[in-house]
Amino acid sequence: MQEVVTFLPMNKSIKVQPGTTLLHAARRAGVRIATRCDGKAACLMCKVGVEQDERKALLPPTDAEKRKLGRLLEAGIRLSCQAKVRSSLSVHVPEDPLKAAIRKQLERQRQEQDDDWFV
Repeated sequence: MQEVVTFLPMNKSIKVQPGTTLLHAARRAGVRIATRCDGKAACLMCKVGVEQDERKALLPPTDAEKRKLGRLLEAGIRLSCQAKVRSSLSVHVPEDPLKAAIRKQLERQRQEQDDDWFV
């Protein structure tokens, strides 16, 4: 039986087999999740967020994930390279820091242009 993983905010979904890691599902869906360690729970770059009511849709955290994330697990943060799908769920992928900086700069420029129109 296949489960559906939806990656937010891009709203891309993919069907996967239970036991598939979120990182593997993301790659198959064309969703970029940054990683340096290629799924070995070493770099902490592949963090994703899972809402409280969807956390049971993932298998429990591995020991490596518990060591790396600590209290972040309580906030719904998981390592996509370690978190395995149990049932269908939605996952929040953080915005790439470089893209976020560019987006903020563009928003500032747009706001300044809008302000110039009303002077």
